[in-house]
Amino acid sequence: MNPAQKRVLFVCYGNACRSQMAEAFARTYGSDVMVPASAGVNPAMRVAPDTVRAMAEKNIDLRDHFPKGIRNLGRAQFDLVINMSGEALPESVGPNILAWDIPDPIIVGYDEHCEIRDQIERMVMQLVLDLRRDQRQSPLRPGRV
Repeated sequence: MNPAQKRVLFVCYGNACRSQMAEAFARTYGSDVMVPASAGVNPAMRVAPDTVRAMAEKNIDLRDHFPKGIRNLGRAQFDLVINMSGEALPESVGPNILAWDIPDPIIVGYDEHCEIRDQIERMVMQLVLDLRRDQRQSPLRPGRV
């Protein structure tokens, strides 16, 4: 891990849709500025088939992904936690928690599922751009005096 990269955790309720999509977009678009992970408050048994299908349309393969719970994180530390669950998170996940109000696509039709996917993609891209800007504006970069 590059010292300039931020460890970012995306959390939703089941880690079956929203946080899986956010983590995948973050890996695809922002691996230069972040090391993303995802988890769920109450992890589902599998990633939702519509999520796998919707992400495949963006050329991102989630077939081998699986839901993880925030309890499975152990002592992992995160610089930023993006909470999409709509629930309060334990303080142990990190000191910097940002709430994203994104509807849960698990109970909607496929077209709306894709609209939510696109909303997540836009929000992740904005996060990537913000992190890149912050990295450029940092007066002291690692390795420089």
